[in-house]
Amino acid sequence: MNTYEITNMIIDDDFDSEEYVTAEFTHDQMNYSITFKKADLEIMNAWIFKDGTSLPADLSDILIESIREDVKKRM
Repeated sequence: MNTYEITNMIIDDDFDSEEYVTAEFTHDQMNYSITFKKADLEIMNAWIFKDGTSLPADLSDILIESIREDVKKRM
C-alpha cells in the first residue's frame, strides 16, 4: 500500500534538450512535487509546499523509488 497519492503528473515533451516528468503528490498530509529526467527517471529536484512557499524536500530513498516506479507505469 502506498503512503502517498499522486495528484497530478506533467510530462514535458517539447523541450529542445532534456525532457522532464513532474509528479505532484500528497504524503503525510503535505503537498510535494518531484521532477525526474524523462529518459532515465533520474531525480532532478523535490519540493515540499508549506505556508505558501516551496522548500527543498527531504524524501526517503524508499519513497522516491516507489514514486519513480509509479511514474514509470503511468508514462
